[in-house]
Amino acid sequence: MKILHTEIYRFSIPMEPFVIATGTMDYAQNVFIRIQTDKGFYGVGECSAFPMIVGETQDTCLVLAKEFARLWKGKNPLEIDERLQELDLFIAKNTTIKSAFDMALYDIAAKAKEMPLYKFLGGEPKPITTDITVGIADAETMAAQALAFKNNGAAILKVKLGKKPADDIERIKAIRQAVGFDIPIRIDANQGWNFNDAVFVLKELESMNIEFCEQPMRGYDDKFLPELRKTTSIKIMADESCYNHYDAIRLAEAKACDYINIKFSKSGGIAEAKRIQDVAQKYHIPCMMGGMLESRIALSAKVHFVYASKNIQFYDMDTCMLGQLEDPVTGGVQFNKYDISIPLLPGIGADADETFLKKCEKWII
Repeated sequence: MKILHTEIYRFSIPMEPFVIATGTMDYAQNVFIRIQTDKGFYGVGECSAFPMIVGETQDTCLVLAKEFARLWKGKNPLEIDERLQELDLFIAKNTTIKSAFDMALYDIAAKAKEMPLYKFLGGEPKPITTDITVGIADAETMAAQALAFKNNGAAILKVKLGKKPADDIERIKAIRQAVGFDIPIRIDANQGWNFNDAVFVLKELESMNIEFCEQPMRGYDDKFLPELRKTTSIKIMADESCYNHYDAIRLAEAKACDYINIKFSKSGGIAEAKRIQDVAQKYHIPCMMGGMLESRIALSAKVHFVYASKNIQFYDMDTCMLGQLEDPVTGGVQFNKYDISIPLLPGIGADADETFLKKCEKWII
């Protein structure tokens, strides 16, 4: 099998402003690709640039997408390890755009075997219920949004924090007053606190039934994570501290976290995500499947990966539910409130809507 050409799209999805500790996004900075083969079918991939987290923009992803497409033209897409190694030799890091090309290769490989991606990866379907994220605002607004999510059937809330510690505490207290104590709450500081802030906030929130705190401090403060774990009863999840399986080994050996959040945009896609999952499983550290602002295309790939990953026990898979104003996808993952399923189709089982693509800037390499 050979790659004939690659279609590249500026896949911008308008959305309501979404606020986290490190910045605000008012549209999803996504890139969509189709890698066409000489066997009459193509593989799809999507990535979502989140500059303040991974250091890539939509434009940097598009520049490299063209380079990657030239690099792979005429080569065998079924040689997944070789193709991915070529990307890493071509340029360091840039894991967001690499994840789209990784995804497309796995889509092709599963389609070539005429099986859903999860079967190609050795998995089986299992129940998935995602949390739903409350973005940063004033305490009253966040409490109202949390209550609306609960009333809509949400089973788990994820709350963005990471601003002034005292205000963050009031945000959680207001949410608990609105929704009660039965529904689990996960908090995510997105690196917004220093060590003293994290100790103060987490100690104050220990009575608030917090399932875990995600990424309380900057990655360069990882050396404080073991002490933070000893200081609070709230579990600690590493996110921006873990980009690859080497990070997972470092965190595990330092006993720096209870859980790890895996995201394709950080890992570079499915291949490295599996290595992270495997390391975490070896060290008995459960994982979460997370994301940036992907549409249901990349989300579908994540569902397949979850089906094949026994150590992924938490699901933060609400990326296309965070105020996206259009759904540019055909097929793919389906929602029953916050429960997730995937159709039994070859490969990822999702594609971009042709009407939406006609509005997108496009390149063919």
